[in-house]
Amino acid sequence: MGGHALLILLSVASLALLPGATPLQPSQAWSLFKLRQLLGDPPVLGTWHNYTDFCYGGDYKTASAFVECYEDSVTQLHIMGDPGAGARPLPATFSIDAFFTTLSRLPDLKVLTLTNLGLWGPLPGKISRLQKLEIVNVSSNYLYGELPRGLSQLGSLQTLVADHNMLGGKLPGWLKDMPLLAVLSLRNNMLQGTLPESLKDMLSLRSLVLASNNLSGNLPDLKNLQVIDMANNALGPKFPRLGRKVASVVLAGNKFSDGLPADMLASCYLLERLDVSGNRFVGPFPAALLSLPSMEYLSIAGNRFTGRLSGNASCGENLRFVDLSSNLLTGSLPGCLLAAPGKSVLFSANCLSTAGDDSQSQHPSPFCRNQALAVGIVPEQGHKKSGAKAGVVAGIVLVGALVVSAAVVFVVRKASAPKARPARRLVENASSAYPSNLLADAPNNQTNKQTGYISQTVKLGALGIPAYRSFSLVELEAATDNFQVSSLMGQDAHGQMYRGRLSNGTPVTIRSLKVNKSQSFTRHIEMISKLRHRHLVSALGHCFQYNLDDSTVTHLYLVFEYVHNGNLRGRISQGTEGRRLSWGQRISTAIGVAKGIQFLHGGIIPGLFANNLKITNILMDQNQVPKIGSYNIPILSETMKSEGGAGSKYPPDRVPNGDKIDMYDFGVILLEVISGRPISSIYEVEMMKEQLQSALTARGPSKRSNLVDPAVSKGCSDDSMRTVMEVCLGCLAKEPTQRPSVEDVLWNLQFAAQVQDGSRRSSEESPLSPSQPHAQSAHDSPTHR
Repeated sequence: MGGHALLILLSVASLALLPGATPLQPSQAWSLFKLRQLLGDPPVLGTWHNYTDFCYGGDYKTASAFVECYEDSVTQLHIMGDPGAGARPLPATFSIDAFFTTLSRLPDLKVLTLTNLGLWGPLPGKISRLQKLEIVNVSSNYLYGELPRGLSQLGSLQTLVADHNMLGGKLPGWLKDMPLLAVLSLRNNMLQGTLPESLKDMLSLRSLVLASNNLSGNLPDLKNLQVIDMANNALGPKFPRLGRKVASVVLAGNKFSDGLPADMLASCYLLERLDVSGNRFVGPFPAALLSLPSMEYLSIAGNRFTGRLSGNASCGENLRFVDLSSNLLTGSLPGCLLAAPGKSVLFSANCLSTAGDDSQSQHPSPFCRNQALAVGIVPEQGHKKSGAKAGVVAGIVLVGALVVSAAVVFVVRKASAPKARPARRLVENASSAYPSNLLADAPNNQTNKQTGYISQTVKLGALGIPAYRSFSLVELEAATDNFQVSSLMGQDAHGQMYRGRLSNGTPVTIRSLKVNKSQSFTRHIEMISKLRHRHLVSALGHCFQYNLDDSTVTHLYLVFEYVHNGNLRGRISQGTEGRRLSWGQRISTAIGVAKGIQFLHGGIIPGLFANNLKITNILMDQNQVPKIGSYNIPILSETMKSEGGAGSKYPPDRVPNGDKIDMYDFGVILLEVISGRPISSIYEVEMMKEQLQSALTARGPSKRSNLVDPAVSKGCSDDSMRTVMEVCLGCLAKEPTQRPSVEDVLWNLQFAAQVQDGSRRSSEESPLSPSQPHAQSAHDSPTHR
């Protein structure tokens, strides 16, 4: 072994001496340094030294080069060259095959960013060895050849970005074999030919960017997509079929003709950007596009759109940029485009009445009429086709000159038009990457601490809780009316909480978290995706918003059920007449809460403890099912730490006596359930503990009955009441080790429910009814075992 490798192994091994540290596997540390060597020791990796602690030492990290680990293995690798300096020449001996062979020694790699590094050669098929890859960005290199078939073997790949390379050939049909691919961006390459029809079968695909290639022909069905950028190809002539959730459509600089499908576009209420400039569109301009509620950017410049605009036409309140230049429009420019400040409106080279604005010159009205007639277009309603045919003969002499004139105007407009601002990055992390985890019914599985999970998929589906999935930012913006203040439920140290309603009518709560780019989210999302239980406000999904330049996460949105039927206190101490829970209902509710706690402690590995349980956070759904509304999600405390907050001193699975802390909080909830009085201080808890002890030692039931909420005390069985009081007193024990486990609490509460139910049935029986088996005494319950 060489001295250099030996130094690496010694430095990594020495990390084992650090308390609580799990050193990076020596073979993976060697691989990272081998990658640096293959790249010719570029300046961007100048902070990587033999003693670098990649997993736990942050000093080596820069905005352009960093590694993320989970335990002792690399999960993210980001190396980004300086785009302003140009690609640095690689060593003459560079082999991209050898480079990816070395990368394959990082088997747990999930996120890979290699941009502006001068990588050259065909993308190797052995990329398929990195089976856990989810996000790949290899933009701004010199990769050439066709996309390797090995990519189809990456079953977890969700994002592939390879912009500004020299990739060629046709877009392969086997892309449909990648079930989770949500983002495909191959801008500015050398792709050619038609797009495969199989694109319509890619149900997970949300963003398709193929601008500036050599593609041709009609586009397939794109109704599943939300972001489409096909600018500067030779596509057409037929306009593609779009879905109602599309947010951005850029088709500029192609060969689309005929007219725009007005009815289809009018239904795209989430459409923010539409750019069809520089094509061959003819026919009437659908003025309704101006009033689409989400529309921000609209360009139809350099086509042959006709029609008479009205000064009274309406505009959407989000509209910021409109380019109507170089068409055949007549009438008056809508006042809403001129009056509102902050709007950029271009409309030169039409036949519009500009209300004295000479800065954007217009043709005389006959110009547009003659142009339209010359190519067989009826510019306004009421003209018959026979008139159009006559116009063809009458105007044929003028066609050559007019075409040249229009071409000159178009070139001038293209040279002077402002650059379109880039489409917003609307990307989702396809959380269906975890189907095997989500659907595994393994209530006692302890073999893998990331997949041990009590799956309730079928039961939850029966209860109306939809399957966990990823959401796009477009969906969440639509659900919250673009995160309007009216949707804001509250704000805390972690971020904002919004109320929303999905397109299918499902009410949801959305938590928005601004996160640190260096955070790792894979294990958190895996855990959050398992937070689904009948007695939890369950997680429904998440949405990642990425920075397109470096593929890092900038925002995380967590989507939960919205339970809107009040909280438990509202059904007990603050309940109105007729709305308060009966004694039996209270026990049943307490059992539900205890089952939720049991799931938090044992259903997820590691368990979630110290959940700050409060009666006001126990929410009641429309079926009176209690749900724990807030609990200890690890990523919240980590987010606070990353932003300089205190966070939590301990990981959620290592809080000292964390399970017993939850049992104490549950005891306080039981106090209110029993007494019907709101508990708001430790003093009140201690005072009621003494009353409980006194009531339990009393001979007759009267003292116990006096302690119970008068609204329900008459219907209480004394054995049931005694059992619940004993459970409550045990949970409130001063020493954590003396408090019962959640399993013991459940056993006793279920016994109390059975005793109460038996007592109720006995009181309802007539003397002629068959006798019931004698109920077990409360003193035989597990409390007395």
